[in-house]
Amino acid sequence: KEMVDYIADYLQNIRKRRVFPDVSPGYMRALVPESAPEKGEEWSEIFRDVERVIMPGITHWQSPHMHAYFPALNSFPSLLGDMLADAIGCLGFTWASSPACTELETITMDWLGKMIGLPTEFQHSNEQTLGGGVIQ
Repeated sequence: KEMVDYIADYLQNIRKRRVFPDVSPGYMRALVPESAPEKGEEWSEIFRDVERVIMPGITHWQSPHMHAYFPALNSFPSLLGDMLADAIGCLGFTWASSPACTELETITMDWLGKMIGLPTEFQHSNEQTLGGGVIQ
């Protein structure tokens, strides 16, 4: 729950953050131990490290002030979808490993194919050609 609140606050206040980080290569080395800890840290310490160690080196692609490279990444609906997919932990590499995942992928690919005007030969639903594809 704390992570969900952090993400919501991050996205709500992202415009206040500097878009491009002001760090030099190797900045993180001084902020973390020289070797992996032998004992796990408390969640509160790990969570504080997100702001202390990670955020100073992040390019904030979701910022409304970001106008470089290409627009991409997370809308709120895709963020929620990723959260649910990560919670379920589905491995969708074959139909047998996750029927729902595979079925949704083939249907969505057909929708996309129809939207961009691909011939039916390229669609999963065409039983004569065994067409179809995936997005990588």
